[in-house]
Amino acid sequence: MTMKESIPGFAIRKAEKKDIILILDFIKALAKYEKMSELVSAVPSDIEKYIFSEDAVAHVVIGEYEGMPVGFALYFYNFSTFLGKPGIYLEDLFVHEEMRGRGFGKELLKYLARLAVEKNCGRLEWCVLDWNTPSIKFYKSLGAEIKKEWLLNRLSGESLIRLAETID
Repeated sequence: MTMKESIPGFAIRKAEKKDIILILDFIKALAKYEKMSELVSAVPSDIEKYIFSEDAVAHVVIGEYEGMPVGFALYFYNFSTFLGKPGIYLEDLFVHEEMRGRGFGKELLKYLARLAVEKNCGRLEWCVLDWNTPSIKFYKSLGAEIKKEWLLNRLSGESLIRLAETID
């Protein structure tokens, strides 16, 4: 998808294999912002396999200002059984702190919204940490609804393995 950006000097491009380390750097910067650095275990081979191989399950776009990477969005497609349509789930959206407030995050979200419309998706969804008031305020300003009735559930690590290995 091509999209004319509304901020002079800012462009969004699809990530390429050469961006693997850049993507990991963005992931680590986001984790630091979210006070979760110790949880990052992704390595370059993970990014290559799950974003750039034939078995890719996720996509990344890079936001660049005057040729310098300033932010990224990592997303994947899901499916709504109620709508009978695919959707886009935004896993990560990050803009370097010194580049925030210039509209780059909004442009990345606009890109994904346009992609969702182009692909006839029923929705664009993401989560936000409850303490992240600047992001919550930003998302609400775009018209996003905070869905408080839905609680995120997660199985990982030993719990995931234990359930997978359960024999009835």
